[in-house]
Amino acid sequence: MDVGGTMDEHIARVEDMFSAAKSEFKHLEFYYFHNCVYDFMWKNNRRRYAEKFATWDIIRKYNKDYKLIFIGDATMSPYEILQPGGSVEYNNEEAGVEWLGRLTSAFPRFAWINPEPQGVWQYRQSISLVQQIMSQRMFPLTLKGLEDTMRLLSK
Repeated sequence: MDVGGTMDEHIARVEDMFSAAKSEFKHLEFYYFHNCVYDFMWKNNRRRYAEKFATWDIIRKYNKDYKLIFIGDATMSPYEILQPGGSVEYNNEEAGVEWLGRLTSAFPRFAWINPEPQGVWQYRQSISLVQQIMSQRMFPLTLKGLEDTMRLLSK
Protein backbone atom coordinates (compact mmCIF):
# COMPACT_ATOMS: atom_id res chain seq x y z
CA MET A 1 0.00 0.00 0.00
CA ASP A 2 1.22 3.45 -0.93
CA VAL A 3 1.54 5.77 2.07
CA GLY A 4 2.36 9.43 2.46
CA GLY A 5 2.01 12.47 0.29
CA THR A 6 -1.08 12.48 -1.90
CA MET A 7 -2.34 9.26 -0.29
CA ASP A 8 -2.90 11.02 3.05
CA GLU A 9 -6.36 12.23 2.01
CA HIS A 10 -7.45 8.62 1.33
CA ILE A 11 -6.43 7.11 4.68
CA ALA A 12 -9.95 6.73 6.12
CA ARG A 13 -11.37 5.00 3.02
CA VAL A 14 -8.39 2.65 2.73
CA GLU A 15 -8.59 1.79 6.45
CA ASP A 16 -12.29 0.94 5.99
CA MET A 17 -11.39 -1.31 3.08
CA PHE A 18 -8.70 -3.10 5.12
CA SER A 19 -11.08 -3.59 8.04
CA ALA A 20 -13.55 -5.31 5.72
CA ALA A 21 -10.83 -7.32 3.96
CA LYS A 22 -9.41 -8.79 7.18
CA SER A 23 -12.59 -10.79 7.72
CA GLU A 24 -12.71 -12.03 4.11
CA PHE A 25 -9.20 -13.45 3.63
CA LYS A 26 -7.57 -16.39 5.43
CA HIS A 27 -4.12 -14.89 5.06
CA LEU A 28 -3.72 -11.17 4.57
CA GLU A 29 -0.19 -9.79 4.49
CA PHE A 30 0.46 -6.16 3.74
CA TYR A 31 3.50 -4.02 3.08
CA TYR A 32 3.92 -0.30 2.61
CA PHE A 33 5.74 1.65 -0.08
CA HIS A 34 5.84 5.31 -1.06
CA ASN A 35 4.60 6.19 -4.57
CA CYS A 36 6.17 3.18 -6.30
CA VAL A 37 7.65 -0.14 -5.21
CA TYR A 38 11.43 -0.32 -5.26
CA ASP A 39 13.93 -2.68 -3.63
CA PHE A 40 12.35 -2.66 -0.17
CA MET A 41 9.03 -2.16 1.59
CA TRP A 42 8.04 -2.01 5.26
CA LYS A 43 5.29 -3.32 7.58
CA ASN A 44 5.16 -0.44 10.07
CA ASN A 45 5.01 3.05 8.62
CA ARG A 46 6.38 4.60 11.82
CA ARG A 47 9.51 2.45 11.56
CA ARG A 48 9.87 2.51 7.79
CA TYR A 49 13.56 3.41 7.85
CA ALA A 50 14.49 0.97 10.60
CA GLU A 51 12.52 -2.13 9.60
CA LYS A 52 12.80 -2.65 5.87
CA PHE A 53 11.90 -5.83 4.01
CA ALA A 54 13.74 -6.53 0.77
CA THR A 55 11.31 -6.82 -2.13
CA TRP A 56 13.25 -9.86 -3.40
CA ASP A 57 12.65 -11.56 -0.02
CA ILE A 58 8.93 -10.81 -0.24
CA ILE A 59 8.80 -12.25 -3.77
CA ARG A 60 10.56 -15.41 -2.56
CA LYS A 61 8.48 -15.76 0.61
CA TYR A 62 5.11 -16.20 -1.09
CA ASN A 63 4.21 -18.57 -3.90
CA LYS A 64 2.39 -17.68 -7.12
CA ASP A 65 -0.95 -18.74 -5.62
CA TYR A 66 -1.00 -15.55 -3.57
CA LYS A 67 -3.00 -12.66 -4.99
CA LEU A 68 -1.24 -9.32 -5.20
CA ILE A 69 -3.19 -6.10 -4.70
CA PHE A 70 -1.51 -2.73 -4.90
CA ILE A 71 -3.36 0.15 -3.27
CA GLY A 72 -2.29 3.63 -4.23
CA ASP A 73 -3.28 6.73 -6.13
CA ALA A 74 -0.42 6.23 -8.63
CA THR A 75 0.11 9.98 -8.51
CA MET A 76 3.79 10.83 -8.79
CA SER A 77 6.29 12.14 -11.25
CA PRO A 78 6.76 9.68 -14.16
CA TYR A 79 10.50 9.54 -13.43
CA GLU A 80 9.67 7.88 -10.08
CA ILE A 81 8.36 4.94 -12.12
CA LEU A 82 10.73 4.95 -15.08
CA GLN A 83 14.16 6.01 -13.83
CA PRO A 84 16.80 4.56 -11.52
CA GLY A 85 17.27 7.15 -8.79
CA GLY A 86 13.67 8.30 -9.28
CA SER A 87 12.51 7.69 -5.72
CA VAL A 88 11.87 10.86 -3.74
CA GLU A 89 13.22 9.17 -0.60
CA TYR A 90 16.53 7.61 -1.58
CA ASN A 91 18.67 6.71 -4.59
CA ASN A 92 17.09 3.51 -5.89
CA GLU A 93 19.35 1.52 -8.20
CA GLU A 94 16.55 0.15 -10.36
CA ALA A 95 13.46 1.84 -11.72
CA GLY A 96 10.07 1.16 -10.15
CA VAL A 97 8.81 -0.30 -13.43
CA GLU A 98 11.37 -3.11 -13.03
CA TRP A 99 10.08 -3.97 -9.55
CA LEU A 100 6.44 -3.78 -10.60
CA GLY A 101 7.25 -6.16 -13.44
CA ARG A 102 8.99 -8.60 -11.11
CA LEU A 103 6.08 -8.57 -8.68
CA THR A 104 3.41 -9.06 -11.33
CA SER A 105 5.43 -11.88 -12.90
CA ALA A 106 5.84 -13.60 -9.53
CA PHE A 107 2.14 -13.21 -8.67
CA PRO A 108 0.12 -13.54 -11.89
CA ARG A 109 -3.18 -12.74 -10.15
CA PHE A 110 -2.71 -9.05 -9.45
CA ALA A 111 -4.59 -5.77 -9.54
CA TRP A 112 -4.16 -2.13 -8.53
CA ILE A 113 -6.88 -0.34 -6.54
CA ASN A 114 -6.83 3.43 -6.93
CA PRO A 115 -8.69 5.62 -4.40
CA GLU A 116 -8.58 8.67 -6.69
CA PRO A 117 -11.84 9.38 -8.55
CA GLN A 118 -11.70 7.58 -11.88
CA GLY A 119 -12.57 10.81 -13.69
CA VAL A 120 -9.14 12.30 -12.93
CA TRP A 121 -7.11 9.28 -14.04
CA GLN A 122 -6.85 10.44 -17.65
CA TYR A 123 -5.24 13.73 -16.57
CA ARG A 124 -2.32 12.18 -14.67
CA GLN A 125 0.50 10.75 -16.74
CA SER A 126 1.74 8.56 -13.90
CA ILE A 127 -1.66 6.88 -13.57
CA SER A 128 -1.62 6.06 -17.29
CA LEU A 129 1.88 4.59 -16.92
CA VAL A 130 0.86 2.42 -13.98
CA GLN A 131 -2.27 1.30 -15.83
CA GLN A 132 -0.07 0.16 -18.74
CA ILE A 133 2.37 -1.62 -16.44
CA MET A 134 -0.57 -3.29 -14.67
CA SER A 135 -2.03 -4.49 -18.00
CA GLN A 136 -5.08 -2.24 -17.42
CA ARG A 137 -5.83 -4.02 -14.14
CA MET A 138 -6.47 -0.80 -12.22
CA PHE A 139 -9.79 -0.42 -10.46
CA PRO A 140 -11.36 2.44 -8.50
CA LEU A 141 -11.90 2.17 -4.76
CA THR A 142 -15.67 1.85 -5.12
CA LEU A 143 -18.00 -1.06 -4.46
CA LYS A 144 -18.11 -1.86 -8.16
CA GLY A 145 -14.34 -1.46 -8.45
CA LEU A 146 -13.78 -3.85 -5.55
CA GLU A 147 -16.26 -6.35 -7.00
CA ASP A 148 -14.47 -6.18 -10.37
CA THR A 149 -11.10 -6.64 -8.64
CA MET A 150 -12.27 -9.70 -6.73
CA ARG A 151 -13.86 -11.17 -9.86
CA LEU A 152 -10.56 -10.78 -11.74
CA LEU A 153 -8.48 -12.23 -8.92
CA SER A 154 -10.74 -15.23 -8.42
CA LYS A 155 -10.30 -16.49 -12.01
